[in-house]
Amino acid sequence: MTPELRQLRYFVAVAEELSFTRAAARLTIAQQSLSQQITLLERMVGAKLFDRDSRGTALTEVGTLFLPEARAVLDRAEQAMGVVARAVRGEIGLLRMAFLATTANYLLPPVVRAVRDRFPDLELATEETTIGPLVDGVRSGRYDVAFSRPPLVDDLATRTLVTEDVCAVLPEGHRLAGRDQLSLEDLADEPWLLTPRSSWEPWHDRYDAEFRAAGFEPKVVHRDPSVQVLLGMVAAGVGVTRLARSASSLRRTGVVFVPLTGQTAPTEMVWLPGNTSAALPAVLETIAELAAAEDLAAAG
Repeated sequence: MTPELRQLRYFVAVAEELSFTRAAARLTIAQQSLSQQITLLERMVGAKLFDRDSRGTALTEVGTLFLPEARAVLDRAEQAMGVVARAVRGEIGLLRMAFLATTANYLLPPVVRAVRDRFPDLELATEETTIGPLVDGVRSGRYDVAFSRPPLVDDLATRTLVTEDVCAVLPEGHRLAGRDQLSLEDLADEPWLLTPRSSWEPWHDRYDAEFRAAGFEPKVVHRDPSVQVLLGMVAAGVGVTRLARSASSLRRTGVVFVPLTGQTAPTEMVWLPGNTSAALPAVLETIAELAAAEDLAAAG
């Protein structure tokens, strides 16, 4: 049989007090109950742990050897409970984050820094991805939280962290590049560069509605899922596109970003309601506090 932790605590108390009376008082139990548990423990180990006579209580040789082992077991149990308590509070464990490729450049550094500062023992796994795998990953539990443009789906929870201008991206020297602001209608006759419709249907449904509201259907001359490629194609003079202002950090030459009137791009935290990660609630709150304190679009 294996002793209970309770019995080991009782043994250590008697060994330290060398008195059943004082040990019972320290443990706030009846002395008779304490004596019964020590007797049961001695039967389990098959040896006497204490010598008791009129002069008092003393550890036997076996009891002396057993004392450090009992203390070690109790210390390890205390450590185990501490680990569990920290895990419940979200201070340790693993949290998996995904960043939409177009947000990782500016958002990943401040987010990871804030979480590591608050929870230095929490392991973070980060991954950059596109919108389809990001949404699938949050739904499946592969990612605990993601950072993305609004996914426009009903089954995921979201919280806006930052909102920035959407800009027309034009080649340097374009006839409209010197304007302070443009409307979508100003670009009706331009050749357009866009991501593939298959990259995320809900986004393209919204784009189509915005183009219709502006009174035209864009002449799309090239599609590519990579923002870097789209920027390169704009710099080459192939056409124009529109992107959040933060994308300007991905290419400094050959293109001009001009804000589009009334158009903004939120960046959101995205997570699955019911996600069981113990760390997630505290991490979400930490990042929300970060977003309230600084401009995340400029923080990276």
